Amino acid sequence: MRRPLCALLGALIPVGTLFAAPEISLAGRVDEVIVTATRTAEPLRDFVGSVSLIGDDAVSLVGSTHHVEIINRAAGAMIQRNNGQESLTAIRSPVLSGPGSCGVFLFLENSIPIRPTGFCNVNEMFEINTEQARSIEVLRGPAGVAYGSGAMHGAINIIQAAPDQLPALGLALETGPDDYYRGKLALSHHGATAYGGTLVATHDGGWRDDSGLKEQKLNLELQRQLSQGTFALRLAATNLNQDTAGFIQGENAYRNKRLARSNPNPEAYRDAYAARLSAEYRRSLNDRLQLSVQPYLRHSRMEFLQHFLVGKPLEENGQDSIGILTALDILAFGNTRILAGMDLEWADGFLKETQAGPATDGAPAANAIRPAGKHYDYRVQSTVAALFTQFEQPFAANWKLTGGARAEYVYYDYDNRMLAGNTRDDGTRCEPADCLFNRPADRSDDFTNVTSKLGLAYSISDRHTVYLAYTRGYRAPDTNELYRLQRQQSIADLDAEHISNIEIGARGGFSSLRYALSLFSMEKDHVIFRDSNAFNVSNGRTDHEGIEYELSWLPADILSLSLAGTYAKHRYANDIVEGSEIIIAGRDMDTAPRHINSTHLSWRPLDRVRAELEWQSIGRYYVDASNAREYSGHDLLNLRLRWDVNSSWGATLRVNNLTDRAYADRADFAFGSYRYFPGRDRTVFLEMGYRSP
Repeated sequence: MRRPLCALLGALIPVGTLFAAPEISLAGRVDEVIVTATRTAEPLRDFVGSVSLIGDDAVSLVGSTHHVEIINRAAGAMIQRNNGQESLTAIRSPVLSGPGSCGVFLFLENSIPIRPTGFCNVNEMFEINTEQARSIEVLRGPAGVAYGSGAMHGAINIIQAAPDQLPALGLALETGPDDYYRGKLALSHHGATAYGGTLVATHDGGWRDDSGLKEQKLNLELQRQLSQGTFALRLAATNLNQDTAGFIQGENAYRNKRLARSNPNPEAYRDAYAARLSAEYRRSLNDRLQLSVQPYLRHSRMEFLQHFLVGKPLEENGQDSIGILTALDILAFGNTRILAGMDLEWADGFLKETQAGPATDGAPAANAIRPAGKHYDYRVQSTVAALFTQFEQPFAANWKLTGGARAEYVYYDYDNRMLAGNTRDDGTRCEPADCLFNRPADRSDDFTNVTSKLGLAYSISDRHTVYLAYTRGYRAPDTNELYRLQRQQSIADLDAEHISNIEIGARGGFSSLRYALSLFSMEKDHVIFRDSNAFNVSNGRTDHEGIEYELSWLPADILSLSLAGTYAKHRYANDIVEGSEIIIAGRDMDTAPRHINSTHLSWRPLDRVRAELEWQSIGRYYVDASNAREYSGHDLLNLRLRWDVNSSWGATLRVNNLTDRAYADRADFAFGSYRYFPGRDRTVFLEMGYRSP
């Protein structure tokens, strides 16, 4: 399954600034435009809710080797890096893992979800070109009205650059330790028909034993101005071939440099590729009515060794999907704005799990119920249909009322390609107990949900706004949760998860200061988990509350300071037994640090020289649901230096983990042992770039 990118030319979208000098300025930033929250352009100042906007200046300066390095600049976000390009996500939440955990976050590119409903993957962010993005929007809290199933805790929207935002020619070459090499290319043509594209290719020898990756991402866009509107065609593709390093075990093992560089699973790997083709047509039907139509096609395949499971089975999965997003933007009744539309999606996905030989790495009882051969082989066809409407109604002098609702229907048609039940693939029984893996008989499931939002905003002045918002979100159960069952569970009778969010916030700016504050409280019901019988059930409840902040200060023309962070409590709201853990209401959820903070000090001593010192702080967190074991947290310093030799040439030096701190990207406790993905020691990367004038 290891394929070169040239065999995939199915991935294109526009690309962000390849090499441009970031500016230290707050001018106009409270008037920045976002698109994630409502699917149409809206000034950030007017949005009733919480969203962080990361611009191309930060994307270019950070030059992230993994999306964790750029997205964790946003308040309320904490992406944990596993190994290679793998990750786990937290947005206004604990870091979540498990079959359907990815379904509570929505990952989009140019406002189109990158995966079909019910087929998420916790690592899917590597399918998007964050390295060359024009901007990144991190929405905190539910966005069910705009996007439907998913985005319960938040959404990440990667906005790619349009052709007129790209240079005619841009090149960059980068090198780092452990045989790290990366090349970037950007091309564009401007005219009545404009087109542009970018390519990034990475070779990483891996800092841990028997690890490393090769990755390529291609992005293209064509734009044409029509007599009655605009048309854009976008292609995005990515290919990843990764040799994966697994957990190291033992309390505080990450502090041992020899252990940190070791790899207990040299056989582990992940191969994946994805391609997405989308179009966008916008037309003004009259002065008060605009139509938007966005059809899309998506294709993805993934194969990886589940080195973290007894028996180390191989998983193969894939999805093919087609859909369309439509919207009418209506200015009615004077100054009332209404956005209404219909979304449709059809997908065909599959999953196979196969174990090469008898399990030998677990306890005898665990090995006995994990037979060699095929464990699962099924396909699911899904259909999604939704109607939505949103409105904005200004009133009085400085007030605005916003709201919306969405009704969505999700249908799954499941086809088991094996013998039903929990036998071996030849129908024989595992001895002395039944096999672990249970395959339901063919069936269908459907879910209908209605969600809503309501908000009130008051503009104190042109540059200061306060708001109050109530939003709801939901997600349909993931296909893995419904059909990848264990032991005696033949049917998973699951409800959709629901979340309710209420928040109050303020944002604005002075001549040298920009701020955004939000205070939130969220309740989530019908949380899906695996109980003590290994059954997938949906009777969990969790509570989430906290405060988020973003501040930017420009005390002098050559100096700026920005801060972003959150203090939050994420707790279990009812007593349950999850696996072998007894969960008591009121306890902290595992992997839920209360403090997450980042600070960026930027200094420009000369017109063509810029330095940024970044401080990333992760507070302590529990690594088990009983709150008996914890990770102490960590603080990291990163340094970036940039020199623009002239208007075309420049160089960037990046030093990650400046103080060479021993830390864990991820800490966990499972199977009776502490487990860690160790953080990398101090690393230095150098990039040289050219951009045509």
